[in-house]
Amino acid sequence: MKKTLVLSLLLSFFAFGSFAQQGISFEHDANWASVVAKAKKENKLIFMDAYTSWCGPCKMLQAKVFPDKELGKYFNQTFVSAKFDMEKGEGPTLAQKFGVRAYPTLYFIDPNTQKVVHQVLGYRSVDQLLAIGKVAQTKKDESSSR
Repeated sequence: MKKTLVLSLLLSFFAFGSFAQQGISFEHDANWASVVAKAKKENKLIFMDAYTSWCGPCKMLQAKVFPDKELGKYFNQTFVSAKFDMEKGEGPTLAQKFGVRAYPTLYFIDPNTQKVVHQVLGYRSVDQLLAIGKVAQTKKDESSSR
């Protein structure tokens, strides 16, 4: 009986911990139109990860950078984040629209104009991506005040 109670408590603890917010929260099963609509409604830039399934640096971002708690806290408050495989679904259309030339390309997009406010190519560390996000937000703020 004791073992069952301890096991139940441990399982409950781990289940609760898995729901805690960790890292960047990307829109799940989203299409471009729904991402744009959500960003407009929330008055946020879109952070888009343009990746492919075979891209090594893309996989490193996914494993080492995007899960960071502090990065997630800033990005989740500041941006509507979405990931699109540039070779599947809407990806090829988005790749053409935004001129993707290498992977990963990380975009910050104004949902009202669907114009790129800021972009970077390649792998970035947590600290670098946080700084890049702040630059993109500053550019948004500057364009809003004009």
